[in-house]
Amino acid sequence: MLIGEVAQRSGVSARMLRHYESLGLLRPSGRTGSGYREYSGEDIRRIFHIESLRSLGLSLREIGRALDDPGFTPSALVDDLIRQTRERIAAETELLTRLRRIDAAEPAGWEEVLQVVAFLQALGSTSAAARQRAALSSADEVAVPVEALVEAVLKETDPNVAGALRWALARSDGDGTPLLAEGLGSPVAAVRERAVRALAELPGGEAAARLRDALTNPDAVVRGHAALALGTRGVADAVPTLIDMIVAGRNDTDAADALSTLASDTAAAARIATGLVDRLAHDTTRAPARVRLTQALADIPGTTASRALVELSRDGDRAVALTATYLLRLRDGR
Repeated sequence: MLIGEVAQRSGVSARMLRHYESLGLLRPSGRTGSGYREYSGEDIRRIFHIESLRSLGLSLREIGRALDDPGFTPSALVDDLIRQTRERIAAETELLTRLRRIDAAEPAGWEEVLQVVAFLQALGSTSAAARQRAALSSADEVAVPVEALVEAVLKETDPNVAGALRWALARSDGDGTPLLAEGLGSPVAAVRERAVRALAELPGGEAAARLRDALTNPDAVVRGHAALALGTRGVADAVPTLIDMIVAGRNDTDAADALSTLASDTAAAARIATGLVDRLAHDTTRAPARVRLTQALADIPGTTASRALVELSRDGDRAVALTATYLLRLRDGR
């Protein structure tokens, strides 16, 4: 079979076949009387073998080794190809993400494109100071891609940088709420905490709704941050979780302050006092927790809390009784 027919049947151009020959990768079995290359059936099979290996990403040199070395084992080469392919995919994915973020910023010209690129590079810097400067300057200098800010918030470990990033996210034009809500479901506890802390600083009803959902999160830390944020916003749904925090001794002072804020409403004050008293009466509530619950009644106005303190002043637990007595004196002196 002559080279033109081989090219037609195999789909490999005559020029490429000559290139394979120049590299020693393919050698036609014979020549015609006129000196034209003549390919045998075995030569055709080798061409298809070459093309098959090329489709896997092997270089022509590697293909030559694979076909000509009887002792060649493919496992190491295939493993290396897998590694190279993964690295290439990761690099291409990173580039695609960067391009999408630049596109989302809707730059008006190349100067703005360069600003966004510089901002993204600063966010990915190994220097905490550089990341913090980028976050603090973002609201004034660059149209910030909100996805980049959320990603940075969820992975930032430096507390100062994290605070600056949350501030920048709260001031950004984009809505990072859905992405942060996804972070609440992360298998990594630190990511879940960063997500809820960022949500707590976002304004608006959508963020508040996500925080309400977070009150049922399996992670107690997430529930706690959500409850504290909702408490400062006057959302009574946070009350049970805030009381749980006092019992557990986890941010109990902040939880008591949040309950005090919520208790500015008369109906809420009675509900909070009742909730605290119910937990005090619970058989499984231990002594230190009972003292903390009693202390939490201090800033809850209304007769329900006052009556509860009178009863607690006669409690069998001396620490609880002394705490309640002291708090009653303070209330009488107001």
